[in-house]
Amino acid sequence: MVDYKENIRRYLVEVGRKMVEEKGQEFLTARKLSEMSGCSVGTIYNQFSAMDKLITEINIETLKSLYNLLLRVKTERSAYKNLNAYIDVFVGYVLSNPNLWLMLYNYHLNTQKLPLSYKAMIIKMMKLWQPSFDALYTHMNARKRKVARQVLWLSLFALSSFLTTRIIDDFKMVNKKSLCKLMLNTYLAGLAVLKKG
Repeated sequence: MVDYKENIRRYLVEVGRKMVEEKGQEFLTARKLSEMSGCSVGTIYNQFSAMDKLITEINIETLKSLYNLLLRVKTERSAYKNLNAYIDVFVGYVLSNPNLWLMLYNYHLNTQKLPLSYKAMIIKMMKLWQPSFDALYTHMNARKRKVARQVLWLSLFALSSFLTTRIIDDFKMVNKKSLCKLMLNTYLAGLAVLKKG
């Protein structure tokens, strides 16, 4: 038997996601969601006690769709090529979904504690490129590699917010498509130099 309540919830997430995709997070209000979905405001608040809960679920869907794209990356023997391929997919996704990504980024700035299901998606994504990263830095112990991977993820995530805005357009020498890749390769090269030092 299909759970009617769960279907309504899923439907509202889909409609809300589409609204953000097309018009941005500012457009996502309970009243506008009611108009777009045909569900009453009361139904919306019965499903999500606050709009933040809806935003969390939309963001989890955004992470899932990025994860599914990253899963399709065909890995090679070259760890560098693999990491660059993951970055290409990541940047392509952010550029194709600027409103959804900006909402996700802002959520991180404004949320004190991330839900476990949300953290789980981030961990799943990081685990995809962990083998390639670790292959490059076998000289580092597991703890140092973990810290280095987390610093890399946080740096790329912070940088990704600029891809959703026009700020970079003022820097004529900087290309949105290559910005994260340049940062990735500079970071990887820096770790390699530290290894030699």
